[in-house]
Amino acid sequence: MEHREPPGVLAPHIPADAYHRAQSTGQPVVFVVQDNTAAFPWRRLLYPFAIAGAVVIGGWGLVAALAWLLDIAAHTATVIAGAAGPIGVGGITLKLFSKK
Repeated sequence: MEHREPPGVLAPHIPADAYHRAQSTGQPVVFVVQDNTAAFPWRRLLYPFAIAGAVVIGGWGLVAALAWLLDIAAHTATVIAGAAGPIGVGGITLKLFSKK
């Protein structure tokens, strides 16, 4: 008897001797494939939710950075105006902060 491997890839739980016995006797070989299409494919939703979460986190980071920059700019303007004293252009003097 010639020993041949079965065509294709068999599942690991199907013994090769059962295939050879079925091939020698002419019996059909039945392959049972478990199908899990009844369950909801949660993996399909993973990428959109990950992308949406990254966009939301990035948006909040952008808002926080903008608020921080505006806060620093306001403090810088206050410090410069306090140190400069009165500002005058063409004889008109504007006193921003008065010292007591």
